[in-house]
Amino acid sequence: MKSWPVAFPLDSASIEPLFLQLARLITSDVRRGRLPPGSPLPGSRTLAHTLSIHRNTVLAAYRELEAEGWIEASARRGVFVSSALPDLKPESFTRHRRKHVEAVKQLPFELRPGPEPREWKPDPQDALMMGGGIPDVTLVPNDLLARAYRRVLNNHARAVLSYGDPRGHEKLRNALAGMLAATRGLAITSDDLIVTRGSQMALDLVARSLFQGGDRVAVESFGYGPAWEAFRAAGAELIPVPVDEEGVRIDELKKRLVEGPVRGIYVTPHHQYPTTVVMTASRRLALLELARRHRFVIIEDDYHHEFHYDGRPVLPLASVDESGVVAYIGSLSKVLAPGLRLGYLVAPRALLDRATTHRLYNDRQGDQITEAAVAELFEDGEVQRHIRRARRIYRTRRELLSEELRRRLPGVVSFEVPAGGMAIWTKVDRKIDVEAWAERASGRGVVFLTARSFSFDRRPRPYIRLGFAGLSENQIREAVKRMAAALL
Repeated sequence: MKSWPVAFPLDSASIEPLFLQLARLITSDVRRGRLPPGSPLPGSRTLAHTLSIHRNTVLAAYRELEAEGWIEASARRGVFVSSALPDLKPESFTRHRRKHVEAVKQLPFELRPGPEPREWKPDPQDALMMGGGIPDVTLVPNDLLARAYRRVLNNHARAVLSYGDPRGHEKLRNALAGMLAATRGLAITSDDLIVTRGSQMALDLVARSLFQGGDRVAVESFGYGPAWEAFRAAGAELIPVPVDEEGVRIDELKKRLVEGPVRGIYVTPHHQYPTTVVMTASRRLALLELARRHRFVIIEDDYHHEFHYDGRPVLPLASVDESGVVAYIGSLSKVLAPGLRLGYLVAPRALLDRATTHRLYNDRQGDQITEAAVAELFEDGEVQRHIRRARRIYRTRRELLSEELRRRLPGVVSFEVPAGGMAIWTKVDRKIDVEAWAERASGRGVVFLTARSFSFDRRPRPYIRLGFAGLSENQIREAVKRMAAALL
């Protein structure tokens, strides 16, 4: 790989000779890890040209460094930082010795309160992941996506490689508007939505646009933690509202409204996250009326609307919102793949304009190449075909997981087969310590999440969430087998 030019800030006004400055700067960079042992240094002519100094100055610096043992020079190979460095002490050849600055262990300034730290770790090798929201990325038509990328770059390179509309690529906005009108009942055009980097950015933009310190925002007491953190980051105070088999409890929400004004509520009505229950029609209408009367926003996260297997999918709250109280968020992460980072926000125009302004200063724009390529897949009908295929496969996997749980874990787990989604919310016999079970299962190579991961108060409860979409049929059988073995 061709190396980059190496810059060293020489001071021509200093009384220190340039060759000593250069030698000191190189040893300093070796000490702090910028130039690790064995790394190549530029040739004398190249470095002299880069720094606009005489080559003899560079040669003099290199002679000093070689004499001290900092570098190794070879007529055939070039100049390299020595693999066997001398003791890290101040350079003997400099008159102005600089104390080596250790890495700062404590910041000299204060950070704002932030979210609970979460270290990202790659999935354990060969583990069967039943996290609950993972699509099967092997189903993605990669060859068609690659062809779409090539077409975009071959035919529209100047446009997609330049700055673009912060609302997203026009072709993708048109495609999404058409999909949402046909499948969600939303009477919108491309001007009524913006494309975001996944649904998480949409949540963040809504939070930035609507909430500030002291605002009370209601959330489902079993729910999606990353959304909660986006609201907290905007200064909101979160108010948990219980969820039952009919969705969020409207009677409990009314009690919260008596306690004080609520600025917004975040809900997942189609397939409640994580319990998968569908909010009933009566509660949907009651929630819309409460929002209209009390003037708060409903943030509706319809994170995998496409995967509904029994009966017709329930249309979103946004489809019957006559008062402009719903901000509707969706994603292509479950439809295609999380790595594409494509989500969208549909909202009343004033909110959409404010969110677009935040996006302009936060991220400037999305990935125009990816957006244009995916738009071509929509236009070719490939996304629609992929959804139909994935829905059939996921339905089969849902049935298989249900059968395997009943066969291998009778009396241990109980559940209702969900009408849609990618996971089964499972109640566990109270005699079993679910946290210990999950830990033992992880040791056997199957990973699932307990209710504690989704509960607002972080208290353990006798429930687990088992994802089926991302596993093959053989993997589902093996995963349940390992779960059963982990009980012993």
